[in-house]
Amino acid sequence: MRQPHPRRQQGVAIITALLLTMLSVTIVASLFWQQQVQVRSMENQRLHLQTKWILRGALDWARLVLRQDGIDNRNLTTLNAVWNTPLAETRLDQYIERERVEGEVFDATLSGQISDATARYNLMNLSNGRVIDKINVQVYQRLLQNLQLDPALAQRTALAVASGAAPAAPIVPDPSQPQQPPLDPDAVPVPVSAGSAPIGLTQLDDLLAIPGYTQETVNRLREFAIVLPEQTKVNANTAPAEVLAAIVPGYSVSEAAALVTRRKQAYFLDDARFKEQLYGKDPLKNTYSFKSEYFLVKSRIRLDRAALDAEALVQRRLDDRVTTTTVWVRQN
Repeated sequence: MRQPHPRRQQGVAIITALLLTMLSVTIVASLFWQQQVQVRSMENQRLHLQTKWILRGALDWARLVLRQDGIDNRNLTTLNAVWNTPLAETRLDQYIERERVEGEVFDATLSGQISDATARYNLMNLSNGRVIDKINVQVYQRLLQNLQLDPALAQRTALAVASGAAPAAPIVPDPSQPQQPPLDPDAVPVPVSAGSAPIGLTQLDDLLAIPGYTQETVNRLREFAIVLPEQTKVNANTAPAEVLAAIVPGYSVSEAAALVTRRKQAYFLDDARFKEQLYGKDPLKNTYSFKSEYFLVKSRIRLDRAALDAEALVQRRLDDRVTTTTVWVRQN
């Protein structure tokens, strides 16, 4: 019987050894790769969590600033206050005490800005429950005209706001009063079908569901309109010219721009001084005030590879004691 050639056996053994070595290297490399992916995932989660805590600290700081401003100026909110000072990009490694990790580059920055939400026109003013407010529809029409947008959107928006709102609380007659107040002639009730009611507006992007609105229209409105949790009045001390012209019938944007320039020299302390600067024009009643209860806090956080852009709505109540509450936080 013929025996196999020894050299052929040696060649097979070498090839088998090489294949086993390659397989072992591949398995080890795969394990190391999976471990590296897990480590990087844990690092990303840690960075994401740290940015969340930085955002929380930034909101606490903003609420503290707004609370102190409310204590110092209960009846007036103006743009020359401390809260209106933007926070430039600031490195946090000089202010945060933390355990240093060898080889880690702690590159963290924070920037932000507080703005008056009631400087913008609140779309919730278009209805009182499921009743359309004709006066505010006219205000919104003028605002759209000032922004060179279609004023017909005002009525459609009012219908959407009223249809998606909760019904207003019924008026309970007082038996001690023989005469009840007449119905508001400027209020138009909106009938609601027996089916489910439309979802109410919660943010400006929800306007895209209304026929006639486009993304360009919504972007144009961002600095001049807003959706707040309740009805509010426009702060005449912080509103831009386009919004001021909307609440004063017959007032042009150029006249409102001149008013904004004069306002920088002396803010409106009361109703009389505001009307004095309008030179015979009368603003609509119950559409403006001189203090604010809602503010937008924008934050931009950078932490190594992680980045977080956030916007929060803060409510400030000026009752017996000044309180601040974070209504919502939206992150990008």
